[in-house]
Amino acid sequence: MSVQTVIRRVKQQYQGDEERPLGGYLVVLGVYGGLTTAMAAVAKVLRITPPKPSPMDTVLLSVATHKLSRLLSKDAVTSPLRAPFTRYEEPAGEGELMESVRGNGIRHAAGELITCPFCLAVWVATGLTAGMVFAPRVTRLACTTLTAVAVSDGLQLVYDNAKDAGE
Repeated sequence: MSVQTVIRRVKQQYQGDEERPLGGYLVVLGVYGGLTTAMAAVAKVLRITPPKPSPMDTVLLSVATHKLSRLLSKDAVTSPLRAPFTRYEEPAGEGELMESVRGNGIRHAAGELITCPFCLAVWVATGLTAGMVFAPRVTRLACTTLTAVAVSDGLQLVYDNAKDAGE
């Protein structure tokens, strides 16, 4: 039995009647693995040993990852970045959009990645963590800005809810 036959059989058994872009997912996983391996190799060649992250850095990275993931995957302003992979469906409230993924294969897999804040968070956290290794001051500044926006968003929602409750 050939490798291609085994791959086709596994794909059919996995997806059943649904079309799932397993090949596209493999490409996305390969890109992620390649990028993280390259970053680790560069750090090793440059002999960069990152310090142990402080609890404050972890909190900063966590909130910044949340905000940047939502900004990239749901915000109306970033919809031109998602447009090649998605179709606009409807507003999703508070400046966010609901979009459906278009295309097949890698296009579909990339569309799923960039419309899912949970999926995108892995990439964002990896990028921000790499930033803390290679450019910590600039990355902390960016994370501080994203964290301030996330806190501001929460306060805006609290204000709107309080105002609506008072009416």
